[in-house]
Amino acid sequence: METVPPEEAVERAKAALDRDTLLSTETVPTHESCGRVTAGPIFARYSSPTFHAAAMDGIAVKAESTFAAREDAPVALNHGDEFLFVNTGNPLPEGMNAVIMIENVVQKDEVTALIDAPAFPWQHVRRIGEDIVATELLLPQNRELTPCDIGALISAGIYEIEVRERVRTVFLPTGDEVLNFLDKPEPRAGQVIESNSQVFKGYADSWGIDAAWSKPVPDDEDTLREAVLKALEDGRHMVVVGAGSSAGSKDYSKKVFESIGTVLVHGISVMPGKPTLLGVTDERSGFPGRLLVGAPGYPVSAVVCHEKILAPIVHWLMGKALPERSHADVILARKTPSRPGMREAIRLAAGRIGDQIIAAPLARGAGMITTMTRAQAVTYISEDVEGAEQGQKVHAELLVGEAELDRVLVHVGSHDNTLDLLANELMGLPVPLRLVSSHAGSMGGLTALKAGSALFAGAHLFDPDSGDFNFPFIGRYLKGVDVAVFNLAIRHQGLIVAKGNPLGITGVDDLKRDDVTFINRQRGAGTRILLDHHLKTAGIDAREVNGYENEEFTHMAVAVNVLTGAASCGLGIFAAAKALDLDFVPLARERYDLVIPARHQDDPRITTLLDVIRSDDIKAKIKNQGGYETDLTGREMEPGMGLNG
Repeated sequence: METVPPEEAVERAKAALDRDTLLSTETVPTHESCGRVTAGPIFARYSSPTFHAAAMDGIAVKAESTFAAREDAPVALNHGDEFLFVNTGNPLPEGMNAVIMIENVVQKDEVTALIDAPAFPWQHVRRIGEDIVATELLLPQNRELTPCDIGALISAGIYEIEVRERVRTVFLPTGDEVLNFLDKPEPRAGQVIESNSQVFKGYADSWGIDAAWSKPVPDDEDTLREAVLKALEDGRHMVVVGAGSSAGSKDYSKKVFESIGTVLVHGISVMPGKPTLLGVTDERSGFPGRLLVGAPGYPVSAVVCHEKILAPIVHWLMGKALPERSHADVILARKTPSRPGMREAIRLAAGRIGDQIIAAPLARGAGMITTMTRAQAVTYISEDVEGAEQGQKVHAELLVGEAELDRVLVHVGSHDNTLDLLANELMGLPVPLRLVSSHAGSMGGLTALKAGSALFAGAHLFDPDSGDFNFPFIGRYLKGVDVAVFNLAIRHQGLIVAKGNPLGITGVDDLKRDDVTFINRQRGAGTRILLDHHLKTAGIDAREVNGYENEEFTHMAVAVNVLTGAASCGLGIFAAAKALDLDFVPLARERYDLVIPARHQDDPRITTLLDVIRSDDIKAKIKNQGGYETDLTGREMEPGMGLNG
């Protein structure tokens, strides 16, 4: 691939497409045209209002007949020839030129009204054409129609309108291993459920284009070419092929595009998103001048393609302005390396802490669509640097409204399944709060608190010398930071093993066996510190453990490794084993605490969090996960309490 910046890729596509030839115009009912773009100027057929109209409930009068009225000398008017009753919106009676509000009228008798203040000509009257004058320019060409525009058009007698044609497109997922989600499949090893088409469809709907999708197309060059040509024959202005745009042996998109057109771009200098492919059809296709797109197969890469490449092209084709996201400066909660020479998109879990927005980088795998569901912002690290440091201020696109950042609880620290439980409970409150978590391990959480990069941190650090949890580490690594420590739960840690424990693993001594493969947690994780303590107690050198160097960042990830056979066992919590129906060899009980800087204790988000934790309902839900005790849940801990409280 010869990668180009995404901005250049967009400009190449614009230069190769003739949008006036590609998209024609069509006439649609005005009431169905919101979001469409006007094909030409629109002139009013009728005035609005089309008559002089009363703007208030009251009486219509000749203003001149009231000029002598005074509070101490009211003027008497007779019904019929000198005044008439009117309601708001009624035509102004002939010969009348003002309206007096009913509350300013004294009804002397059935036919006489007393007026104690003069009216001026055209008082409380909407004149003919006050809003719209027939034949005047109502809307110009290339106007994206808003709901208010629709109201103005109909008011002016415009019942049909000529607009630019909508871009018609189709998404063709590809791959022998890809299963049609409409079949509600149960994937086997090596198979994936196709979802990229629906991500694209969601984007397409928000752009206001006509998008369809097909069932997965097999990995065959001729079959793919046939599917693309069929889409062009069906009148699609743009064909998006999902996956097949990289350089693998089954990546046929480029070959197909070259056989029916010209490839404009093969690779953009952004990660994820690099394999993006753009082309334009020629006469060989039978439908020259159509846009061909190869969207990466990995979900996050595809999202970058949609947002940075397709969105600007599609909006340009339809003559629409590209909606701009809000931007803000954010402070990175962790050091974030990146690859020089390639712009890198970093998804961020972000929330406001004090007067700053703190953002914790999420996992960066191109296939991890959940990082997009958890992110509140995204930043792009330039290709000419090697990353960003912890505490560095970077510019970010906000994926949510800035006000929502005030309702985010930023957690950095150890992973626990109970955090997911809390996240759901907090979103169910009358005023929802969003808990976002960066799984950096217990030590990573303390480091984030030291840097002011989190509202709170989850930790379960055991100190063998004192038999206590967390406080010895807080004293060592958070000097000068005043914190309070509240227990979330006592949890059971042990070796997660396959169902039925086929290898007969009974404890850490078995980790030395040649037939046992271990999956570890990352450096700084409390679980890894616990493992190292037990290995030391058993006299086992870490180098004797097959797989000690293989790391995961969550208990559930460890459990999945065991479930899929990638590892024989891993150290984790009972709840993770239970969730995936695995077996569990108990090893230790530990205290999982929430460490909260004193300066944040009165923050309404923190007080709400503690109130939720202390509720009997949440305690019951924590216990129901399995492997948890809640005797200390919600209590403030003190040094030396250990597991006894």
